[in-house]
Amino acid sequence: MKVSQALRERRSVRAFVDRPVPPALLRELLQQAARAPSSGNLQPWRIHVLQGEALQRFIEHIATRLASDPEPDPADYAVYPQPLQEPYRTSRFEVGEQMYALLGIGREDKPARLDWFARNFRFFEAPCALFFSVDRCMGPGQWADLGMYQQSLMLLLKEHGLDSCPQACWTRYHQSVEAFLQMPAEHMLHCAIAVGYADPEAPVNRLVSQRLPLETFCTFVE
Repeated sequence: MKVSQALRERRSVRAFVDRPVPPALLRELLQQAARAPSSGNLQPWRIHVLQGEALQRFIEHIATRLASDPEPDPADYAVYPQPLQEPYRTSRFEVGEQMYALLGIGREDKPARLDWFARNFRFFEAPCALFFSVDRCMGPGQWADLGMYQQSLMLLLKEHGLDSCPQACWTRYHQSVEAFLQMPAEHMLHCAIAVGYADPEAPVNRLVSQRLPLETFCTFVE
């Protein structure tokens, strides 16, 4: 598979089949992704991998937390600017509406929407979950490096027939995540990525988010 094909076909998958990710392949791809660019070669990415029994224990851990206290933890960082201005607000709204339309869930059906959102905290039944963190002393440059590692990894996963879904939602309960993983206090949770094999029959996996035309975000200086 060419890089261009992997980039074109990669998307956020939100329904997975019950098929484990081969541990040896996962280790290989995690190592290969470390060729991602990194300013000063700092390589600031830190990753925790959950599969099998460890993943199930974590899901139970989070389910207990949500049942006892669904309120989010104090935020370590803002996933989106507050308030989110235009045109970004509309872009976020539209992709959400596209997803719920594929699921057949109307805007007025708030219980169904909340139930769907709760599937985030089961990684959409993916057999593998990756948590990404970065040292709290790092700045925007290193967060960009982390993002380049994540993109490199997701393209490698696609090349090998695997799918993924980056999930910023875990920052809502970062303290519970960090406690379960025994994450060092100097590390800040950035996000998770669910990894597995996409369910080809799931309507939600037909979602292909729109991309802006080049002229809207690129200026050729003459």
